[in-house]
Amino acid sequence: MEKLIIGSHVSFNKQTQLLGSLEEALHYGSNTFMFYTGAPQNTNRANIDLEITALAHRAMKEEGVDFSNVVVHAPYIINLANPEHFDFAVRFLKEEIRRVEMLGMTKLVLHPGSHVGQGPEIGIQNIIRALNTAIDNETKVTVCIETMAGKGTECGKTFEEIKTILDGMNYKDKVKVCFDTCHVFDAGYDLHDLDTVLHTFDKVIGLSEIAVLHINDSKNSLSSHKDRHENIGLGEIGFETLLKIINHPKLKDVPKILETPYVTKDDTSKDKVYPPYKLEIEMIKKKTNNPHLIEDIRSTYKKD
Repeated sequence: MEKLIIGSHVSFNKQTQLLGSLEEALHYGSNTFMFYTGAPQNTNRANIDLEITALAHRAMKEEGVDFSNVVVHAPYIINLANPEHFDFAVRFLKEEIRRVEMLGMTKLVLHPGSHVGQGPEIGIQNIIRALNTAIDNETKVTVCIETMAGKGTECGKTFEEIKTILDGMNYKDKVKVCFDTCHVFDAGYDLHDLDTVLHTFDKVIGLSEIAVLHINDSKNSLSSHKDRHENIGLGEIGFETLLKIINHPKLKDVPKILETPYVTKDDTSKDKVYPPYKLEIEMIKKKTNNPHLIEDIRSTYKKD
């Protein structure tokens, strides 16, 4: 039986760094995970602690966590499509690549960027130029371009736009795709007809180019272009469809990462404090939907 490669977004803080990320992932029942090396909204970054990193590597080996399945997410403030911030974006991306290499990880997920009114063609050409500036023959990291929902002026909302970016790369083996289920659905690809969507992706780009899967349900309907993630089984994509993606034989070797919303303390609260990942991963492993997921998450953490 093939081993399911499943995990979620986890924290990465100054004190415990990669070791803390691993411990959180193991608590959720994961065998992989994804993290930011600092806050996604700003440039504040703590230095990578090599001693903690070495401890984390040892623990990962003991726990059977494959380094090649662990994912780092680049910060949102990198917008390669906007020429006004070109130098900053390239410089910061190169620094993130360096940090990923120091941590010993090999996959960096990147939002392609927003064209801010210039049009997708110009935005995509800016992305290509930026990536070819940031990536060279010595780069050890695979940059994974994320499929986007098409909110605002986002580039990468169609498979053809992603394909154009990949075709423009000088080092084609160093740039792959992160397939986000919520984004793809919100962009207009009906995942309920999964075989057609995967066939289309394979024809346009190639399924072998998918290096990471973001597994998220969607709060919004098909083609909404909203990009609002929902907990597994509680959105418009639904549990059965997400399960088909997770267990699809052509995607079995691709790490699956949950980015679903934290849960509030109760129905009247706005503070999302409870991570859903432990129970969502249990659902996925058991292949059984839990209609009481939110209540069970709340009760689980209130006991702790």
